[in-house]
Amino acid sequence: MAAAMITARQREEITMGTWDIGPFENDMAADFAYTLDETAPDKREGLVRATLSRTIQTRDYLESPEGAETVAAAALIAAQCPGGEPISTSYGPEEALPAFADDLRPLAVEALDRVIAERSELAELWDETPSGPTWRQSISRLRAVLAPESDPQEDALFHI
Repeated sequence: MAAAMITARQREEITMGTWDIGPFENDMAADFAYTLDETAPDKREGLVRATLSRTIQTRDYLESPEGAETVAAAALIAAQCPGGEPISTSYGPEEALPAFADDLRPLAVEALDRVIAERSELAELWDETPSGPTWRQSISRLRAVLAPESDPQEDALFHI
């Protein structure tokens, strides 16, 4: 079982690197932001895309660092969407980001779905804490911004 794969020492190291539920409130995401800042401006979208794609392509157990980077990447994309929250933490990227291509939104949704699925260390770790439900709600909010449900009345207007 996946839980047996994580030793008490590993769990302590992972937990100590996280100080809140925000997408950049952990060491792995802060490191991801630093890497983005150090990446050439024209390569930043490619780094975000590669991060999401790597998570989606993971068929085995998804490790916590990859999950945390994925949540951070998805939050950056969501920040550019209507209803998205700006990244206001000092642990996020400091350099300007490009306007992300619209095709990153469904990729981010799929990657977030992988992060909260079974065989995901990050989800497993959060589920073992009292903040687990709040963390899952924050992921749901990101997902809702990235893939908003269409309004049935609005859809009906297009069919008239």
